[in-house]
Amino acid sequence: MTDTICALATAPGGALGIIRVSGPQAFDAVSAISSIHCASLAPNTIHYTHIVEYNAVSQHSTPIVEYNAVSQHSTPIVEYNAVSQHSTPIDEVLVSIFRSPHSYTGEDSVEISCHGSRYILNKVLTLLTTHGCRMAEPGEFTMRAYLNGKMDLSQAEAVADLIASTNKATHDIALSQLRGHFSSELKTLRDQLLKLTTLLELELDFSDHEDLEFADRTELLQLAQTINTRITRLARSFETGQALKQGIPVAIIGKTNVGKSTLLNALLKDERAIVSDIHGTTRDTIEDTIDIRGVTFRFIDTAGIRQTTDSIEQIGIDRTYQAISKARIVLWLLDAVPTESEIADITARCEGRTLLPVWNKSDLHPVQSNSLFRSVCGCATATLPLPISAKHGQGLDALEAAIYKAANIPDFTDTDVIVTSARQYDSLIHAHDNIARVLSGLQLNLSGDIISEDLRLVLSDLAEITGEGQITPQDTLNNVFKNFCVGK
Repeated sequence: MTDTICALATAPGGALGIIRVSGPQAFDAVSAISSIHCASLAPNTIHYTHIVEYNAVSQHSTPIVEYNAVSQHSTPIVEYNAVSQHSTPIDEVLVSIFRSPHSYTGEDSVEISCHGSRYILNKVLTLLTTHGCRMAEPGEFTMRAYLNGKMDLSQAEAVADLIASTNKATHDIALSQLRGHFSSELKTLRDQLLKLTTLLELELDFSDHEDLEFADRTELLQLAQTINTRITRLARSFETGQALKQGIPVAIIGKTNVGKSTLLNALLKDERAIVSDIHGTTRDTIEDTIDIRGVTFRFIDTAGIRQTTDSIEQIGIDRTYQAISKARIVLWLLDAVPTESEIADITARCEGRTLLPVWNKSDLHPVQSNSLFRSVCGCATATLPLPISAKHGQGLDALEAAIYKAANIPDFTDTDVIVTSARQYDSLIHAHDNIARVLSGLQLNLSGDIISEDLRLVLSDLAEITGEGQITPQDTLNNVFKNFCVGK
């Protein structure tokens, strides 16, 4: 990596902007456009200086008369002055100095804190490119950090997740992974796999010495089962990770005019959906997000369910059923006790999802239930529907608490590992399949060389997550970093 790269590392439009420069010519490039000499400055220090643009002044001539001592006549000559420069001030800035290897990228790096004017930022970047820098590609700073051993691939992906985090849960998950907790978990697995591999290879090497025993198959099987359990737990966390990252989908369903749009507006504290006394006002799904206890929920207001001959309204109802199929939680809004057929239809459509009956307009009509409703809905909803008044904002705190509980989000600390990357999940699934073959081979008492080959595949699968222990193809790197913002 001989190129020196530069890019804006902050979002445009703020009061301040930070330009990051990294590479072997970083100090020279910044020195060339400022009033300081970066190479002579102490690392991890901040300095006040000016960014300036040096402009060459055109040569000008001075007429001089030369006298010939013999002929006593004069000869006019012209003397040209040396080229001079004058500087145009661009901005007053703070410059942070980082020396290799103690920088984000592991290279000599400089961060220039400018005022946030688009003109200033573009001018500074232009000046840097005229002094040996090139504009960085998306994610190139973090890619250099990975290539220089400052972080592994799982931590690099966590950088992007941390930037994109929108709530406490996704922030904590990304921060945990950035701190290396996932990497530590994978290292533990790697050590266990290497131990298992070593024991099997020793078994092969000394198979003709019956008096030597390095590990019996029972011990190997127990170790393989422990590894399998850990890989399975990591893979299963992906469902939770995706839900937290993308937002847990919650469908609001019910008959027309039961108050679905009013409830969405009340939860959002905004007039997001049109509310009307006319039946069938909502013809399409309306979606927005709400943060409940640090977790994002995606609420989907749907068209009212009823028998209709209106083809457009029927399309909306069909989309309601599609929303149910994609939801993790379904709020069934009621203002009257449903019939047996209605209960059977809704519960069948909500199979595999958490169904929460909610009794709206409780200020006008008292909550009602019956044994049929309890028995058909099952244990998960065998309580009276939760009473609320969406119009007056009554019972919403209890409703949000019930929604959060229904999400069944496992308690986790900032050291727990929750997988959020599809790439990591894919590698874990392959590792799970390969460790399952190891378990099967041990149980069938297959030859150690066959089992060892499957073990090596597990090691390779896990190595793909961190990018360690193998040569990572360039397309894998590009896939990891392509969605980064330019300044990272």
